[in-house]
Amino acid sequence: MTLSIFELIGFGPHGWGLPLLTAASITLAAAVSGFALGSLLGVIGAALKLSRSRILRAAGTFYTTVFRGIPEILIVYLFYFGGSVAFTKVMNMSGFPGFFSLPAFAIGVLAVGIVSGAYQTETYRAGFLRLDRGQIEAGLACGMSDFLLLRRIIAPQALRFALPALGNVWQSVLKETALLSVIGLTELLRQSITAAGSTREPLLFYGVAAAMFFIIGRLTGSLLSRTEKRLARPWSR
Repeated sequence: MTLSIFELIGFGPHGWGLPLLTAASITLAAAVSGFALGSLLGVIGAALKLSRSRILRAAGTFYTTVFRGIPEILIVYLFYFGGSVAFTKVMNMSGFPGFFSLPAFAIGVLAVGIVSGAYQTETYRAGFLRLDRGQIEAGLACGMSDFLLLRRIIAPQALRFALPALGNVWQSVLKETALLSVIGLTELLRQSITAAGSTREPLLFYGVAAAMFFIIGRLTGSLLSRTEKRLARPWSR
């Protein structure tokens, strides 16, 4: 039975519309989770690299150098397959025989988040270095506590300076989720591979996957652009 293009990508009994949308939601969830983890690690990494302690600065430099220098796909392999082997050995030593595989989504988010955090570290550090030191000194002169200074002066302006670069990091994170197909996570790319193999229509389903990645990227990129403009509004008056 020959199906039309609309039947293949539709939501009928022979359509792949619902599986592709489900996979797209998994892609978005993995990207958001990985980016959020990367944001946390980026703030910590920036604090380390801006520290007065030589040891802490060295730790921050080691983190960014290593995880920006190793290919992302290799990080995914090391975390998933290497982690599964290590976890299996621990379980076997504890009296539980067999092979134990780590959850693909959690490990994928961890790998993407750690790599993203290395790039976000430099983004946040650069944003902090662009701050007007006079405002910080004025805040200290007014008796602001460190937390109040961070909340009212440092964090809002550093985020404003960092946001354009963070938009680029987000786009990279979104595309890196396609790498998680190699560890069995049924995200958008893996689902399109399955659909293409089942229907023998690779051009159609790879094209649909590309279009869905593009749409997600444009929509989320527009949201980041609006946030950037809103944060810049108080200083543009």
